[in-house]
Amino acid sequence: MNELFRRMIAKPGVTLELLVASLVANVLALALPLFVIQVLNRYVAHGVEETLATLSAGAVIAVVLEFGIRRERFRLARVVSIDADTKVAETAFAMLTSARASVLERISPARKAEIMSGIDNVRSAYSSTNICTVLDVPFALLFIGVLYLLSPALSLVVTTFVVIAFLSGILTQYSLRKPTREMIDETRAGNAYVGAAIQEAETVRAFNAADAMRTAWIAQIEKSTGQFRNIITRQGSLGLTTQSITGFMSIAVVSVGAILVVLGDLNVGALIGANILSSRSLQPISRFAQLGEAFVKARYSESLLAEFSRMPAEQTQGSVKKNYTGRLEFRDLAFAHPGSSGPLFESLSLDIPPGSLVIINGDNGSGKSTLARLLVGLIEPTRGQILVDGIDLRQINPQWWRQQVIFLPQEPGFFNSTIEANLKTLNPNMDATGLSKVVNATGLRSYLDESQQGLAAPVTEYGRHLSVGIRRRLALARALTSNGKLAIMDEPTEGLDRKGFAAVINILESLKEHGCTIIASSDNPAIVNKADFIIDLNSKPKPAVRRVARKATPIKVENA
Repeated sequence: MNELFRRMIAKPGVTLELLVASLVANVLALALPLFVIQVLNRYVAHGVEETLATLSAGAVIAVVLEFGIRRERFRLARVVSIDADTKVAETAFAMLTSARASVLERISPARKAEIMSGIDNVRSAYSSTNICTVLDVPFALLFIGVLYLLSPALSLVVTTFVVIAFLSGILTQYSLRKPTREMIDETRAGNAYVGAAIQEAETVRAFNAADAMRTAWIAQIEKSTGQFRNIITRQGSLGLTTQSITGFMSIAVVSVGAILVVLGDLNVGALIGANILSSRSLQPISRFAQLGEAFVKARYSESLLAEFSRMPAEQTQGSVKKNYTGRLEFRDLAFAHPGSSGPLFESLSLDIPPGSLVIINGDNGSGKSTLARLLVGLIEPTRGQILVDGIDLRQINPQWWRQQVIFLPQEPGFFNSTIEANLKTLNPNMDATGLSKVVNATGLRSYLDESQQGLAAPVTEYGRHLSVGIRRRLALARALTSNGKLAIMDEPTEGLDRKGFAAVINILESLKEHGCTIIASSDNPAIVNKADFIIDLNSKPKPAVRRVARKATPIKVENA
């Protein structure tokens, strides 16, 4: 509810119109009970046709006006929420795309999906219908007030039942908090198995994991279904309670009203009108009580989104050099994974002149990919500095920096778009000539020529449907669009055939000839033998650094 008030305060003009429309609509809703009272007291008693015609015409006009005003009220309610809904979605997606990678990667994919799905929960809770339902609640007092003018005794009876219904709704909302959160948690756990079955379909089948996963998934589904049934039961109980309250209230109103009619304190028309007013008093309370689950889900989602929005984001400003030379320096560099017992490496110091080829050696898990991610600025060192032409990388504008880097990750990912759009991700303004150049350099030309759609061919499943070799060639072509002075390549020849290997070697030679600094993790002799520096991450905790003192000779590889 606090979120609803914030949305209304943010749009004071629209909110004022909305409140006025709610007032007018509820005043017009009095037309029907007043019509009944007047027809019974005036027309039935005297039989004047003109009176009936006048009353009927007035009632019809009131109903039509009420319909029009309530429809306009729905539109105003949409205006109240539309900007807030958009802001919630934009904020969540902005954090998803701009939060620091080192923080974001600690959140599981299932948790991220749950957080993003919370946008729909918030949007549903503060829909036009629900906003109008909430705004109608205070106007229950209007009907009770009119009822008081007819009979204070009946208004007291109705007030008692309305309060009981309201308290029942509030208590039900509070009682739904825990089971709703438990249901969400159990659903998330079950969705993790679904995600694994979808993303790792071959792994499930190749290693006979289907039975174990099915058993675990069924157990989670049973738990979430149990919570769902608990919630539905409570909501059903509330519905039955409200229905019973309505019935008891009608009995009480008719009984007390009948006594008043016999005593001469009330007429039959007023009694029937009072019964209608009592029902109209209870309606908004009953509808409001049914919103419990929606508001509980929204409140839970709001807390997740708020926590998500507080994650540290990458800086959007920083130093920018007019001409980066490719110079790089590690100064007492160290990194340790959060919660680890010791550093992955530490005390790494090396001044790398522009145009150097630096080879990173090490076993799996020694930190090669981590060092590459540090250089790209995806994560930050635990200690020490990475200096870019003498400037700490943490002071550099990240977006500018990544335009200076030719980055080939070990496990490249792509977007579900066309090949051309993926290749131009870093450099969307690259012309056809430049694009053709990187395609030819990476040996992709024959692959694209054999495809009916060429560069317009779609990439699906984030590139998982592509062979390893094609995926890595596409990633290399995408990296080359930066025209940067620093190349960071994590296992550049892994998964490539002879043609792909030749293309990588030729690209490295060309980059070196143009003064590009190259940081490559590789144990391939064709690359390692031309290194200027070798960093051995197998040496723990301080990496061994060796400078290769010899005259460089061109790398020659025969094209297949």
